[in-house]
Amino acid sequence: MQTFAALGVIIGSFLALTEGDVVSNFQNEPDCIKFFYKGKVPQWGSTTSGAVRLCHRFQNTYHFATLYDTYNRIAVYSAYIFGPSNGGGRETRWFVEPQLVNQNWGGEMKETSVLGKEHPGVYQGDRQALNEDYTNSGFDRGHLNPNGHHAVPSRNATFTLTNVVPQNPKLNQNAWANHESSLTNIFKAQCDKAYVLVGAIPSAGNWIIKNNVKRVNIPEYMWNAYCCVNSNGVPVRSGAAIALNTDQNSVQEYTLSKIVQFLQKFSNTPVGELFYNQCQ
Repeated sequence: MQTFAALGVIIGSFLALTEGDVVSNFQNEPDCIKFFYKGKVPQWGSTTSGAVRLCHRFQNTYHFATLYDTYNRIAVYSAYIFGPSNGGGRETRWFVEPQLVNQNWGGEMKETSVLGKEHPGVYQGDRQALNEDYTNSGFDRGHLNPNGHHAVPSRNATFTLTNVVPQNPKLNQNAWANHESSLTNIFKAQCDKAYVLVGAIPSAGNWIIKNNVKRVNIPEYMWNAYCCVNSNGVPVRSGAAIALNTDQNSVQEYTLSKIVQFLQKFSNTPVGELFYNQCQ
């Protein structure tokens, strides 16, 4: 009997380690749906052709969720819960999602070089951007879910290439970075918990091109939205912002209702609520 019990523990552990990060829907993953306020997943982007749902696994734990556009090779949005940074420095590695290469591979994000050793000769970039795509492109690897909004190891997990987009360097390092810092101050001072969505609007035809191949769409806009709640889970504050992805280097702050109106201009279907009851 003890042998079977031990075997059950081993099998359970194995299943946990190999559980996928590409999921059919976020609602079926309790450790992933938690990144959405009261389990409300936005309708925004759900009809995007080639979109996949990622629960980002690092050190065998989910850290945030992403709706990822495999055609443009950028995220539609990432969803996360703010966690004050505990330092730990900036991650020097960039990760890819193995199951965007092969659904049967493990779900833990890995470096391209490590994955290449495990599966020699297999091209990893059909459905996701690679680190080399950004090299000498003139664009930053702009985080959607910012590493500065997390403690280690969630901080490290944000360095998956499915969480970055080609971002104008001036915007990324100035106005957008300042906006992220302002949100940090708001979240620390006024929120018991902050649920955040950060996304990108793809451009009509602006791409990072490598070897005459369109590799990564350069977004026209960056946007984010947040819902802050108190210790009882009651909303206390919300907000949003957009930024044109150029060296105009400007961030416009919006209300949730205004960001929905903005997103609606890029959708043929109703955007609806970004958060449960629109964070009211």
